[in-house]
Amino acid sequence: MTLVAAAVLALAACDKQAPVNSAPPEEITAPAPAANPQPDVNAEPVERAAPPMVKAVAMGEFEPGNPVATAVTGKLTIEDNMLRGDNGASFTTERVAIVNGGDQYSAGNTYAQAMMVPPEQEIELRHVLEETPPTQAPSNAMCSGERTGYIALAKVTQAGGDVVKVIGLKGTDMPAAAAKGIELCASTMYLPVSDAAASAAKSAEPPAKKG
Repeated sequence: MTLVAAAVLALAACDKQAPVNSAPPEEITAPAPAANPQPDVNAEPVERAAPPMVKAVAMGEFEPGNPVATAVTGKLTIEDNMLRGDNGASFTTERVAIVNGGDQYSAGNTYAQAMMVPPEQEIELRHVLEETPPTQAPSNAMCSGERTGYIALAKVTQAGGDVVKVIGLKGTDMPAAAAKGIELCASTMYLPVSDAAASAAKSAEPPAKKG
């Protein structure tokens, strides 16, 4: 009996020392992601580069420098998105590219050939969105009875000063070597108003008398 009592006491002492934890261990889980993540309003905005702008090669008022220019527009004003002639002709445009004289606007045909400029000449290409023919003579429109699809402009420095050369192209394809239906309509030339006035004044001067 004495031995049994001692054994019971020893077991009771061991039970008191062992910790009792009957609850299951806690699971470690990450929080669920938000269904629609929201931007951080305090974060610095990300700056993105703006697309490059096609620069204008010529702007301002110009006098016709050849008979074709006189018929197509007369005095010409070149604006950011518009070309206006004093004969009522106008072209609403958008600048689409800067090309070189040596580039082809259709298979085998270059801007240099059509505009009589060097192959390295910088040329501004505009897409014509809307066109109004000359008021008094609609048949003198850039492409006559057909719609002008594109206009190309170049400012060329010559011995007598700057000259602006403008050609009209008909067709809907983007002018290029593989373009279909792009054809040259008219090739014109213009002088800055100040240069044209000076040229006219000089031609009006009486010839110098021979001493």
